[in-house]
Amino acid sequence: MIQPALVRFHDVRSADGTMLRAWGNGGTGPAVLISNGLGTNPYAWPALLQPDNGLQVLGWNHRGIGGSERPDTGRVDMDAHLEDMTAVLDAAGVESAVVVGWSIGVNVAFEFAVRHPDRVAGILAVCGVPGATFSTMLEPWKIPPVVAQNLMVGLARISTVTGHGLAPVTSRIPWTRFSVNLLKMARVFAPSADDTVLQAVVQEFFTAHPAWYAQLALEAARHDRVSLSQITAPTTLVAGTKDLLAGAGAMRSAAERIPRARYRVVEGTHFLPIERPDVVLEELEWLLERVS
Repeated sequence: MIQPALVRFHDVRSADGTMLRAWGNGGTGPAVLISNGLGTNPYAWPALLQPDNGLQVLGWNHRGIGGSERPDTGRVDMDAHLEDMTAVLDAAGVESAVVVGWSIGVNVAFEFAVRHPDRVAGILAVCGVPGATFSTMLEPWKIPPVVAQNLMVGLARISTVTGHGLAPVTSRIPWTRFSVNLLKMARVFAPSADDTVLQAVVQEFFTAHPAWYAQLALEAARHDRVSLSQITAPTTLVAGTKDLLAGAGAMRSAAERIPRARYRVVEGTHFLPIERPDVVLEELEWLLERVS
C-alpha cells in the first residue's frame, strides 16, 4: 500500500507579492513541477512525493487554498498562475522541469510551455485538456460542448453565492474511512483508490472555501485553447475511461495535434493520480527517459 505523500512545505512570494504555500518531497534528481488540479493538494500524488523516488518534486497550493494567500486584488487569472509557477521554480533554483498537470492544471502547464518553452523539459498531462476545459466536461454523457460549457459555468456562478452558506458545513464534514468509501460507492472515485490516501486528499480539499473555489473555476473557464503547434517539449497525455471532467476523446484529439505525443487511456475516473498512482509514476519515468 502506498502511504500518503510525505510533504515538506515552505513559503514562496509570487511576482505580485502574494505569498504561496509551496511544497515538495525534499528529494534529489530530475526536477518535476506539479501543476495541480484546481484547489487540490499535494496528497493526491502519493507515488511522486515519496522522498526516495529519485525525483525533485515541487508544487504549490493555488491562491486562497491550503495556506496560500488570497490576493488583495483578487487576481486568479492565467497570468497569475504562470507567475506562481515561475516563482516556485525560481525559489528552488530550477531552470527547467518536467511539468505534470492534472485537470485544469493541464491548462496552466501547456500555457506555461508556450510562453516559457525554455523552462519546460516535458509535459505529462493527466485527465486534462490544454484549454477550453469546461466545453469538454460531461463527454461520457454525450453532452454537446456548448451545453456543457454553459452548464458548468452556470454552476460555478451559482456557487460563488451559495458557497458562503455551504462553507460552515463542508469544513466540518468528518472524513473517515467510512465516509470516503461512500464516495466510492457513489462512483465519484474508483474502488482502486487507496482509502488512506483518499482520506488525506478529501479532508484537505474540503478546508477550501466553496465560494472562493468557484471563483477560481470561473477564471479558469475563461482560458481558451492553447496553440498546440507551438508545443515542442516531449508530451504524454493520460486519460481515464470514466472521466466526466476531461473526456478521453478530447484528450486523444489534443494528443493527435501535438508532434510525437504519447496518448494512453486507462480504466478510471478524473482522479487517476489517486486511483492509479502506479500508472502516473510509470508514465513519468518513460517521459523522463525521452527528455534525457
